Amino acid sequence: MSKALRVLITGAARGIGMATAQALSNRGHCVVATDLSAPSGLEGIQAHVLDVTSDESVARCLNEVGPLDAIVNNAGISGGGPVEGYPFDRFRQCFETNTFGPLRVIQAVLPAWRKRGSGVIVNVSSINGRVSSPLRAAYSASKFALEALTESLHLEVRHFGIRSVIIEPGNIATGIRAMELHQGPADYAGLWEQCAGTDTKMTGPSGSPGPQVVALAIASAIEDPATPLRVPVGQDAQTILGLRRSLDDQAFEEAMRKALGFMW
Repeated sequence: MSKALRVLITGAARGIGMATAQALSNRGHCVVATDLSAPSGLEGIQAHVLDVTSDESVARCLNEVGPLDAIVNNAGISGGGPVEGYPFDRFRQCFETNTFGPLRVIQAVLPAWRKRGSGVIVNVSSINGRVSSPLRAAYSASKFALEALTESLHLEVRHFGIRSVIIEPGNIATGIRAMELHQGPADYAGLWEQCAGTDTKMTGPSGSPGPQVVALAIASAIEDPATPLRVPVGQDAQTILGLRRSLDDQAFEEAMRKALGFMW
């Protein structure tokens, strides 16, 4: 293992965040687990309250925990529904948590890290940060934006010895908080029916892997300086993103329609 690092994780009360806290602690790192309520049940791990949508909460938490070597921006919410009539406040909620939340934490640590000349930023995105799908516009848009932000950040701060990594899980049992679905007009009922179960068609009969596979990818990204900018996690992510790289828009859409039996 590399030297012990002090790592702060957002959204650590469940799912990927909790699994990552446990994985990093097991590997000898000093972990600060944060969430809207201080995470519990994590033996030997420091727990703090952190609301990534609040400037004051971010500043207070980082002041309390002191210097950090790495951050894992994992806190996120999901939301589903057709673009037509999708409430603007719910779109904003997705961006506040999934995009601006990581940005708040990043901006808070960068000045000290730049002067020090080191640091690791891991932003947990999604396969939906590269490939959008029906009824996921708000979530996908927030993750697309997070990926764009991280790519620019990578080019800006690598010069200062600060690494940036985007983790792109496929369909994982994440425990992410979901907002109320926006059903939209009744004309979209058929689309909802066709989209039901499409994720499991890509993961197979064994179902979605647990969050531990993502936690291990995050731990490796923090420890290994050779980690690339983007790290897909899960066989479905590898397959779909591989197709996306090799096919044009029309060919990719046709391939996905065929694989999912999508006729809308």
